[in-house]
Amino acid sequence: MSRHSYLLRLAWTGMLLILVQAYAFSQTDRPRTPSKDIVELIHSDNLRHNQFLNPDARILTGNVHLFHNGIQMYCDSAYQYETTNSVEAFGHVKIIQGDTLSLTGDYLFYDGNTQLAQVRHNVVMKHRESTLYTDSLNYDRLYNIGYFFEGGRLVDGDNILTSDWGEYFLNTKEALFNYNVHLTSPKFDLTSDTLHYNTQTKWAEVMGPSNIKDKENNIYTEHAYYNTTTENVRLMDRSVVANKNGRQMIGDSISYDKQSGMMRAFGNVIYDDKSNKNMLTGEYCQYNELTGQAYATDKALLKDYSNITDTLFVHADTLRLYTYNMDTDSVYRVLHGYFHVRAYRSDVQAVCDSLVYNTGIRRMAMYRDPIVWNNKQQLLGEEIYTFLNDSTIDSVRVENQALLVEQFDSIHYNQVTSQIMKSYFEKGEIRENQAEGNVYVIYYPLDEDSVIVGLNYTETSQLRMFMENRKLKRIWTPEATGTFYDVSIIPNDKLRLENFAWFDYIRPRDKFDLFEWRPKKAGTELKKQIRRSAPLQTLGKKA
Repeated sequence: MSRHSYLLRLAWTGMLLILVQAYAFSQTDRPRTPSKDIVELIHSDNLRHNQFLNPDARILTGNVHLFHNGIQMYCDSAYQYETTNSVEAFGHVKIIQGDTLSLTGDYLFYDGNTQLAQVRHNVVMKHRESTLYTDSLNYDRLYNIGYFFEGGRLVDGDNILTSDWGEYFLNTKEALFNYNVHLTSPKFDLTSDTLHYNTQTKWAEVMGPSNIKDKENNIYTEHAYYNTTTENVRLMDRSVVANKNGRQMIGDSISYDKQSGMMRAFGNVIYDDKSNKNMLTGEYCQYNELTGQAYATDKALLKDYSNITDTLFVHADTLRLYTYNMDTDSVYRVLHGYFHVRAYRSDVQAVCDSLVYNTGIRRMAMYRDPIVWNNKQQLLGEEIYTFLNDSTIDSVRVENQALLVEQFDSIHYNQVTSQIMKSYFEKGEIRENQAEGNVYVIYYPLDEDSVIVGLNYTETSQLRMFMENRKLKRIWTPEATGTFYDVSIIPNDKLRLENFAWFDYIRPRDKFDLFEWRPKKAGTELKKQIRRSAPLQTLGKKA
């Protein structure tokens, strides 16, 4: 709990203790002018005095009817104290005020000067459409407030509210309940420490540890506003909304619209889909539980932990998540990321301008100058399509201005450039590389001791390179021209292809390095030409 939340709760609890003490011992702290009206006896079947048992009282029995300042009081018997302008009433006690309030019980003490009524045993207070049941109720006529302190139950239509202590404000039609608060209806169940309820607007405010449950969700909060009619809710103080299907939203504040299914969260937000094993975080997130669409921005990060051995992390300025075949065994997600995309998994890292990741086919499509790294290999081009399997990278396809670089040491790099390039992996290691269209190759063959013996420069239209244990085993090409340079006479201008670039300074080092965007250095960009951005997603079509 934050320091602010703790102080707020401490202040709230202190205020409640003060209120309880005030109501338990006196009402003198409220400014009040004594009533000048006298409690009038309207009717009694019998009236007598008993100088020995109760010399200060008029003893009234049988169909007793009293009146004071706009209220009618009825009972079986009563003691009327004229000197103190008060009444003690017994049996079938009933108070009626206008046509909006009735109050019944077994016992009443009414002070005509302070206009305070204390009703005990089997108490029922009816005010318009609301009914309050309790065993002890004090009704302050001057401020039009009823309060109970030995447990009570408020029935307001389908809503039933119980607690140990509470107040009901007749003027504003609001109720304040404390300690073991329980609000139920056919649509939801709410428990809390403190609840403020408006019988007109049907909004409930809860304070302290609270749970709100319905057929779909379980909400935990320590401060919230909940509409008992629409089931819309505004949550504060690091609340949690958990769905029965394993989806969960956590945020400093959350708003939820039941009808539209839209949930919006602010501040250190975590959206976790445990059933599909992915998580979306950011300073702002929204999720629609009806469509399965999610959105995150401001430090947005996707975590795909469907692989039990490793987790894929993807960061972008904005992330959008689309769900298909929702709540079925064939469910899959499509992630859109834009801009400044950076991704990290232990065996593969990537950067690009925009991205589309399909969990169904495990394909990551990267647009606008993407770069992918695997161990000591670097792959780049205008567009890159990466296919993942359950445990590691499976294959990569690069379209236009493709460049594959493998670092041998700080000086020597194996290099392949072409228009189209395909790479196939096995257990995280590249096993075959295919290049098509304007293929240029710089390769350093090794001896048995893994020492460079020379440089092989090749030009061809098509190339297949077969690898084993990160070493080139054989090359296939239909026709090629080239030159071999012995290691002792390799010209410096032959060490690099024309479009060679090594972007190790851009590469994400770990999941914590994803939020810092590092652009390419001037002069190392791809040739300028028309590029595609990630295509827009529609729920009506499969990705």
